[in-house]
Amino acid sequence: MAERSFAKEVLKLEAGDGETVKGEGILAITKALLQSGVSYVGGYQGSPISHLMDVLNDAQDVLSELGVHFEATGSEATAAAMLSASINYPIRGAVTWKSTVGTNVASDALSNLASSGVVGGAMVIVGEDYGEGSSIMQERSYAFAMKAQMWLLDPRPNLTSIVGMVEKGFELSEASNTPIFYMMRIRGCHVTGEFTAKTNRAPKFGKHNKVVPNREPEKIILPPNVYEHERIKIQDRWPAAVSFIHEHKLNEVFLGKHKQVGLITCGGSYNTLIRALERQGLADCYGNSDLPIYVLNVAYPLVPQEVAEFCRDKDQVLLFEEGQPEYIEQGLTTLLRRQDSTTRLFGKEILPRSGELTGQVTLLGLTRFLEEAITQGLLPNLELLLSSTQIEANANPLDPEDYDVLSLNVPPRPSGLCTGCPERPLFSAIKQVQQQLGPFHISSDIGCHSFATLEPFNLGNTIMGYGLSLASSSGIREALPHKAISIMGDGGFWHNGLTSGVSSAVFNNHDGLLIVVNNGYSAATGGQVIPSLVKSGRLIASTIDSGQPSRFDHQSIEQACRGAGVKWIRTISTYDIDKMKVTLTDALTTDQPGLKVIVAEGECMLNRQRRIKPIMNKAINTGKRTVRSRFYIDSETCTGDHACIRLSGCPSLTIKENPDPLCIDPVSYVDNTCVGCGVCGENVHSAVLCPSFSKIDLLYNPHGWDRFIATARAKVINMMSPAKVELPL
Repeated sequence: MAERSFAKEVLKLEAGDGETVKGEGILAITKALLQSGVSYVGGYQGSPISHLMDVLNDAQDVLSELGVHFEATGSEATAAAMLSASINYPIRGAVTWKSTVGTNVASDALSNLASSGVVGGAMVIVGEDYGEGSSIMQERSYAFAMKAQMWLLDPRPNLTSIVGMVEKGFELSEASNTPIFYMMRIRGCHVTGEFTAKTNRAPKFGKHNKVVPNREPEKIILPPNVYEHERIKIQDRWPAAVSFIHEHKLNEVFLGKHKQVGLITCGGSYNTLIRALERQGLADCYGNSDLPIYVLNVAYPLVPQEVAEFCRDKDQVLLFEEGQPEYIEQGLTTLLRRQDSTTRLFGKEILPRSGELTGQVTLLGLTRFLEEAITQGLLPNLELLLSSTQIEANANPLDPEDYDVLSLNVPPRPSGLCTGCPERPLFSAIKQVQQQLGPFHISSDIGCHSFATLEPFNLGNTIMGYGLSLASSSGIREALPHKAISIMGDGGFWHNGLTSGVSSAVFNNHDGLLIVVNNGYSAATGGQVIPSLVKSGRLIASTIDSGQPSRFDHQSIEQACRGAGVKWIRTISTYDIDKMKVTLTDALTTDQPGLKVIVAEGECMLNRQRRIKPIMNKAINTGKRTVRSRFYIDSETCTGDHACIRLSGCPSLTIKENPDPLCIDPVSYVDNTCVGCGVCGENVHSAVLCPSFSKIDLLYNPHGWDRFIATARAKVINMMSPAKVELPL
């Protein structure tokens, strides 16, 4: 049950020669893969390419008809290992994952793959999660491409270029016997547009046409083969790649009328650069630029003859390169120096050394470059339409007084858990236990639960990697007054946690506590399925009004831990805060040696609502009796302490004006986004704070008995209510 369905969009994947296909970048990539005759596709979900996995999953019928194998892998390393099918056979394959964090996980397999080389085209579609909107540490894929000698494609973000570069990417891979990275920026994944389709190609070898087993022992990564692999990379594959890139014009040059200056940019930054030129009056919205532009759709390797040709008649060139170190700038500087070029290359001395090249940053850098060119007399007829002082003003449109007003009226709101999230009561329980036992050292993990490191919980000391929380607490565990606590999600558990964490901890007699948050899905990446959710790809939904987490036909996390040797293990509903507090205290104070594991179960509320809302709406619309629960705070008894908000942070909890004219503090209030999980009420009663919470059942299409009971209740309440006393004036 992914975040969204692409069932309608995947019908476009069957478009034939000459048909126009409209959609997002991820749909264009999928169509390009099918047009390229891939035999297999796989990968691991993660922003910004999660939806690519969802498109592939929804396109199973189209893939199966062509004979294409699709696999949602357990990790990026598993996906990278799939590409070994292209080492010995002329089979094209593609896998996908999230940026540097995924590449780090897959690095061992990728390095071995790049060493052996490939016969069939092998492509890694990597979602470059860098800059604004990123959710990870700031690194780029460029470094790994250089290190492993894998070519890096960074196409211009329009659908025609995206599709064309996928097709040419496979050809480049085969021409140079090298696996390649195909980099998609955040905006490129979701850019919309259209392209002219080609008919899908069934793979040369696949489900419908078996390959004859072929053994090439010289490709096995053992000495002395690996020494020959290194020589082949440099002497054969690299020149073959450079030749192919140049002959097929994968990089692009757009000529302009001002010949003495030039701009160089990676394909992914092209749209931003054109917009900056347009704002300066030096380009139109169609991309026609007055300044020459050299677009590196292949960011690595560089093509020396193209660089020399572009820079030959130019006095100054500005390179737009995101992030650090300045790999491309160093490469271009070396090439120009070896060619004794007099062209001056500008880069990081004008543009920021780190960070994304946003529209404003690009505009500022371009303006500084133009000012330098005008000072040198290179652009005598150019009049800037926007002065540098105006540009600088645009860089900081708010003055200090505006910031003060904003900070007073718009309080900062950190990322947080969704309304009804089953992880919120778990962290509320940990917070309350911490008040009793003292501060904990908590190793956090990648996933929704990482938000517990922020307000209002402030729980967590480190985040090292997906499924690595238990491993990261091993070094500190014996120096702590209490047992070390590690928290990971079910996705992280199956990705890396079982092997790197649980098995290692049991082997090393790790006397700590591991909490596995079992919400049933890979929730942080869009709700994709995981081993503990499904078996044979089938969901078993619970009744919509049970109020309990759904039970699924699944591989058990508890059984997996017991199989790894864990003796102390408990499985508890996250919504039972009192029981969770008792269990946490027991795990942290028991004298029983060895690893303790608590499996905290509760279905992801977003996916639960996606699942049950259509059922509930259908029931209501067809006249069936339907009950929806939500919570209510009595304004008359609320003290205005707001402990419910501090302990929960639920988005449905807010404040409103106190009805008591003698009280100043506002009272708490539950808005209509409440899903009735009960965490707020559980919290206040568990913490013995206040009695103002009540559960309300909203009844749709009531029966006659329901109406009778409601009438009777109203009469009894009126009879027991005190009569109003009017005081004399």
